[in-house]
Amino acid sequence: MKISSKSKRKAALKHINEHLTDHVHEAKPTKGILELISYNENSVTMHNDIPIEELLEKCDNRQISWINVDGLTDQDLIQKISKHFELHYLLVEDLLNTDHQPKADEFEDHLFFTLKMLYRIEGQSIDYEHISFVLGKNYLLSFQEKEGDIFDNLRNRIKQDSGIIRKRGADYLLYRLIDAIVDSYYSVLESIGRRVEEIEDNISSNATELDFIEIQKLRKEFIYLRKVVYPLREALNKVIKNEDGFIEERNEKYFSDVYDHVIHLIDSLDTYKDLTSTLMDLYMNTINYRMNEVMKLLTVITTIFIPLSFIAGVYGMNFHNMPELQTQNGYYVVLIAMGVIFIAMIGYFKYKKWF
Repeated sequence: MKISSKSKRKAALKHINEHLTDHVHEAKPTKGILELISYNENSVTMHNDIPIEELLEKCDNRQISWINVDGLTDQDLIQKISKHFELHYLLVEDLLNTDHQPKADEFEDHLFFTLKMLYRIEGQSIDYEHISFVLGKNYLLSFQEKEGDIFDNLRNRIKQDSGIIRKRGADYLLYRLIDAIVDSYYSVLESIGRRVEEIEDNISSNATELDFIEIQKLRKEFIYLRKVVYPLREALNKVIKNEDGFIEERNEKYFSDVYDHVIHLIDSLDTYKDLTSTLMDLYMNTINYRMNEVMKLLTVITTIFIPLSFIAGVYGMNFHNMPELQTQNGYYVVLIAMGVIFIAMIGYFKYKKWF
């Protein structure tokens, strides 16, 4: 989506207050955490948890300014940032919508990019976080849903002037942040891969209902991951093909590299999805095999006792004129006959390899 009319933008800014009121969470608002990192090739300054007015004053067009906001419920904070950078109200709506799928939108003075960050696994649960970026001339805004992220290594590289990050513009910083997020997807997939292997081993040794529950959880996680990764491919493709110069030509190759990583992630997701379906088939086959073994054993036992029950039933009838009842050793003869039948049937079943 591209919006180029200044009159439309100024009119839209009037709706920011009303928009923020409608889209802030119903929960009691909490204070957002602010961070500013300003740098160029020769220097870097970092500011944490200072008033928004003071922070905005420290933004210098001669440097690259990265403003990071943790928490999206501080209505006043988001409003001041939006007014200072003249963010369109549609953009504000998207960054506050934590259920939004990954997307990229081009506005007149800035590029908007939003995606999901998967950065921590606690036990066997994936931690999801919504994050949005606004790229402008010499500045980058990042809005995170929760406190804490995976960018500490990048902050240290900026501080220590490691690599070329301080020699490039804000678009290169955007690339590095997106690349860090995409890299975290790989660790999540590796963890899921280990879970798949563990479940497969458990099913092979002793399948239980817990394995079925774990498979169902995996299937739900894959459905969500597909919703996260698939739209990201289109969003990156739109950034690479942008026509407004938000991304310098020399940096397009880096975004193309991230795009290739996302394609690889999609292939891996499809592979793991197929493995999960295979796990379900393996589980059902194992359970069915176990049930068949139980039914076979019960059938063998029942078959063995049918003739024995017949003999016991015949001689359990209370008739006075049954000839065998007067036989002196009849009881032992019948027991021996029943034993012979029992052994013969066991031998026959063994011969047929029924158990």
